[in-house]
Amino acid sequence: MKLLHKLADWYFSKRTLPYWCILLLDSACVFIGGFLGCTIEYGFSWMFSHPFRVVAGLLLSLVLFIVFFRIFHTYSGIIRFSSFVDLQKVGLASFFGSLCTLILGLLFSTFVPSSVNYVLFPGVVSCLVLFLSSTLMMWLVRVIVKRVFETFNLEGAIPVAIYGTKAGGISIANSIQNIRKKKYTLRAFITDGAEMKNSYLMGKRVYLNGPDIGEVLSREGVRAILVSPLKTDLIRSNQGMIDDLIAHGIRIMMMSSAEEWDGKSPVTHNQLHEVEIEDLLPREKIEVDMGAIGTLLRGRRILITGAAGSIGSEMVRQIASFLPSEMVLVDQAETPMHDIRLMMTRDYPSVKCLTVVTSITNHEHMRCLFSEHRPEYVFHAAAYKHVPMMEDNPSIAVQNNIYGTRVIADLAVEFGTRKFVMISTDKAVNPTNVMGCSKRICEIYCQSLNQAIQEGRVKGVTQFVTTRFGNVLGSNGSVIPIFKEQIRRGGPVTVTHPDIIRYFMLIPEACRLVLEAGTMGRGGEIFVFDMGQPVKIVDLAKRMIALSGAQGMEIKYTGLRDGEKLYEEVLSDQEGTIPTTHPKIMVAKVREYDYTTALANEERLLEMSRGFDDMATVKLMKEIVPEYKSRSSKYEILDK
Repeated sequence: MKLLHKLADWYFSKRTLPYWCILLLDSACVFIGGFLGCTIEYGFSWMFSHPFRVVAGLLLSLVLFIVFFRIFHTYSGIIRFSSFVDLQKVGLASFFGSLCTLILGLLFSTFVPSSVNYVLFPGVVSCLVLFLSSTLMMWLVRVIVKRVFETFNLEGAIPVAIYGTKAGGISIANSIQNIRKKKYTLRAFITDGAEMKNSYLMGKRVYLNGPDIGEVLSREGVRAILVSPLKTDLIRSNQGMIDDLIAHGIRIMMMSSAEEWDGKSPVTHNQLHEVEIEDLLPREKIEVDMGAIGTLLRGRRILITGAAGSIGSEMVRQIASFLPSEMVLVDQAETPMHDIRLMMTRDYPSVKCLTVVTSITNHEHMRCLFSEHRPEYVFHAAAYKHVPMMEDNPSIAVQNNIYGTRVIADLAVEFGTRKFVMISTDKAVNPTNVMGCSKRICEIYCQSLNQAIQEGRVKGVTQFVTTRFGNVLGSNGSVIPIFKEQIRRGGPVTVTHPDIIRYFMLIPEACRLVLEAGTMGRGGEIFVFDMGQPVKIVDLAKRMIALSGAQGMEIKYTGLRDGEKLYEEVLSDQEGTIPTTHPKIMVAKVREYDYTTALANEERLLEMSRGFDDMATVKLMKEIVPEYKSRSSKYEILDK
């Protein structure tokens, strides 16, 4: 056995055998097959009495075979990675080589007198045996080498099961087999179809998915599960299966949440990665008509505020892919804007792009940008968003979020922008904090301005559309990066309250819905997104701890932060929704405000904020938005 291991290590440590070695090996198979055929047809004693005629005939036959080996490239591949296609090529080369041998033998026997014919070509029986035996021997060599490679090339390979028995799963299985240094060794398949239960696929047992699947795979020695792209949504929705696998120490490998599979192209194990918590959150796939969005934005002038933020930067990427005629990107964060500039230069060199480091509250600078570039579409993502920070700095929330939005909205109207899309938040619904209330006041202003334009009280053509959604995964300062850092440091993981829940959405998904809403909006709408199922934050923390392997890490409850809710809402008590053509997008039926009143309120609020009196500023905000009731905040006293 040790000798076999040494031989295997020697062979498989080589890059590949030279092509002439494979050609010699195949030639030997043909020669042996031809000798066997002639022995059966002419007899053993006759063969040994005419050795030169036999050898001459077999050598001429071999020349014909080599011609077809060349035509079908049978010796160009790497034997250990042979596939069905390679076996097929060997079979075709052997068939045509045998057929030509038979034809040449018949021609010799017909036209060359036996007295001068010193060559014995294989006859009909000999050629049939030649074809069958040589083909089988060449196949056998390839199968044996492949099997030995798979058997001895497993050092450090991780035992895995593949979840999925259709195209995606088979494609992954093939990619595992056909690599020089094995990273994984396949132990089993998992299926959801009862008809496949206890069957075998590619020589491996197929297990039916069930509540004890973790235990079953653990008994098989499986240490990781590779998820077919066809099963990605299914495993996300099966939280029990995820918990069972994690509990048994089985890693989950799948495609990234942001990736999509077309269902046709091959899937390799290299496209799979060990899951992050974002990949396992339950949600349905969101379909968006990107073609219609592209038609709307292609060749247009676009301005994006907050372009260096989590949402803004993704908006930049998605819009740039539609090839607008010009993009003006605005943000006050210098280093992230530099990164955006480099990304645009690298990935979208054909798109004319201006990166501007400035504040949206700088009215003179923003007027210059609008005057020079005349954007046709404005996507307004700039805002201060961290709840505790804005609780401590309400005047800055007013000046940046509220006044900054008014600056951009008024300039959009003045310079003929077609559509203004504002990105709001679910925290604007029944706000309990300064940040949420500031965004609600922004919504009120944009909606009332749109109404004034429609009624002719304000001259303009701009359509104002607002989009609301909850937390986005991976955004700056979101809970998941914080948990990761706490786990990396060894804990504890801090959760504000055991019952706190949040809605989550991927940044690319959220941005696609923003673009879709912007396309369908006709002005004045506040679009709300179906955020799927809410997630309990403590469950999120527990799962992240389990995924990291840090079992038993402490979870510490710190109490609700200033202005924080136990749960987020998408609509207020006085609001309902109207469906749209997109199942994930609804229009909120909200209270309407008079533009003159909304403008006067904003001017009063801006003036108040310049005194930096927190209590006075928040008190006025509560007058403008009566449903604003503070929670876990020093401003609760104003509600009494």
